[in-house]
Amino acid sequence: MQNITRLFDFPYYQLEKFNLKESLVTKYDGKWIATSTQEYVDKANAISRGLLRLGIKSNEKIALISMTNRTEWNIMDIGILQLGAQNVPIYPTISEEDYAYVLNHSESTYCFVSCREVYDKVKAVQDQVPSLKEVYSFDELSDCKNWAAVLELGADESNQQEVEKLKNGVKAEDLATLIYTSGTTGKPKGVMLSHDNLVSNAIESSKRFPIKDGDTKSLSFLPVCHVYERMLMYLYQLRGVTIYFAESLDKISENLKETGPHVMTAVPRLLEKVYDKILAKGTGLTGIKKSLFFWAIDLGLKYEPYGRNGWWYEQKLGIARKLIFSKWKEGLGGNLSLIASGSAALQPRLARIFNAAEFGLMEGYGLTETSPVISVNDMRNMGFRIGTVGVPLERTEVKIAEDGEICIKGPQVMIGYYKDKEQTDQVMIDGYFHTGDIGEIDSDGFLKITDRKKEMFKTSGGKYVAPQLLENRFKQSRFIEQIMVVGEGEKMPAALIQPDFEFLHDWAVKHGITIPENSDIVLNEKVLARYQKEVDVANEKFAKWEKVKDFRLTPDVWSINDGHLTPTMKLRRKIVKEKYMGLYNDIYGY
Repeated sequence: MQNITRLFDFPYYQLEKFNLKESLVTKYDGKWIATSTQEYVDKANAISRGLLRLGIKSNEKIALISMTNRTEWNIMDIGILQLGAQNVPIYPTISEEDYAYVLNHSESTYCFVSCREVYDKVKAVQDQVPSLKEVYSFDELSDCKNWAAVLELGADESNQQEVEKLKNGVKAEDLATLIYTSGTTGKPKGVMLSHDNLVSNAIESSKRFPIKDGDTKSLSFLPVCHVYERMLMYLYQLRGVTIYFAESLDKISENLKETGPHVMTAVPRLLEKVYDKILAKGTGLTGIKKSLFFWAIDLGLKYEPYGRNGWWYEQKLGIARKLIFSKWKEGLGGNLSLIASGSAALQPRLARIFNAAEFGLMEGYGLTETSPVISVNDMRNMGFRIGTVGVPLERTEVKIAEDGEICIKGPQVMIGYYKDKEQTDQVMIDGYFHTGDIGEIDSDGFLKITDRKKEMFKTSGGKYVAPQLLENRFKQSRFIEQIMVVGEGEKMPAALIQPDFEFLHDWAVKHGITIPENSDIVLNEKVLARYQKEVDVANEKFAKWEKVKDFRLTPDVWSINDGHLTPTMKLRRKIVKEKYMGLYNDIYGY
């Protein structure tokens, strides 16, 4: 691994060590089409040569915007980086206004898009971005140049020597990418990550991945413009893992069955939805099958790793795995044995049930600014503890400040925020990156995240409330899809709740309530009474000052497109509060 110091070294390492026939696999027109490691490297070099002929120079910024993860993205990534230029990935679902901001702020000269939807958004703002010379599309579009034109431009190998010269000039500490955080407030910040930031993180994180080198399949669907999935792409290349790119979030279930991956990454919200679907199927069973199903669920929710529940529990778990949990595995492709969860706090019940079912669900922790992994659980060597994010990676120093804030020092910590020394200086203090998260380290070195420093609030009585802890507990209810706890400076905590409308309408029909519109059902007295029961149960384990004393149901679905959520499914608290200010004022009697 010592010869990998720049991001573009990964595919060459894979070529030398594994030479996969199927390195990157994307579905086109209903067929999975594989790109070998050799083709991957050859096409990346063709892109480099083509970009040189377009006049691209080192340190130029090239934007990539794709609705889905796909082979072309990875080829472009390596082709750009080899020249000492920087890849600027952009979330496809942000607004046109944010497209213009990021393209301008980064001074991107070229932009490669996936499809019509993204192209139209870029086209709408192109006249506002003076640096942008040309847009290319991966899909065939009648009014946009195709990326194949750049490949063709690079077909002539006569300038490969120039590519090699530029490659050799790229150093580990050089800037590799600008990743614009999907911040919950204000304008996106451009996080500057060097080759070494991401290379070191992929290598150190790889040590926590119990997968078989050269003989493992992964399914990739989290946005590759997010540093989490992107770092995993490099890790997979390091370990000789075949990467299948899912068609879309809607088709994950189908793609899992088609590809049978051994490993994937996920965010807690997705795992919550998978678990809810499994529960819904179990609820539809009858007789002994239903009894067995819920016996297995109850058993799974008591799971502790390393046989800590004793011999008798392990015997029963073995039966549950054979009769019930094996069917869950079949439904998710049959091979899945490692799921890396990140981006938000994972409910301990999900860690228990998925590990009882042998999915190897391991929670980790990190930020865009830390490339991203700081710590992660690992089932081997007693390295897994439910309710924690594992032990910090090697070469990573974690200290807890006096106010509980987690501070990081290590090779994965960013260079800084692009064109923003003031913001950089606010988070980089005495050589440590201040995460904005509150946590603690136990006596065995396991890190536990307790809340976001900026999201904790005080009620008017001076009591601190940690909203994420409450929200995670409330989301265990099948009636609740999303929830935001509010109450900063108010007399008590309260909540804005987005119902799981599908589940709620089914429940309503069973109880003789026929209200077709979401806007009417959220005001129905029987529905509100049922939600009050859910709130009461969720409140039980919290202190008196923390309990949610009142709530309002919102009539619409909280989504990324409408601005309620960031692209990684985190709440945009300020926007959610603004959207439902009427409900908020109603709670507090304004």
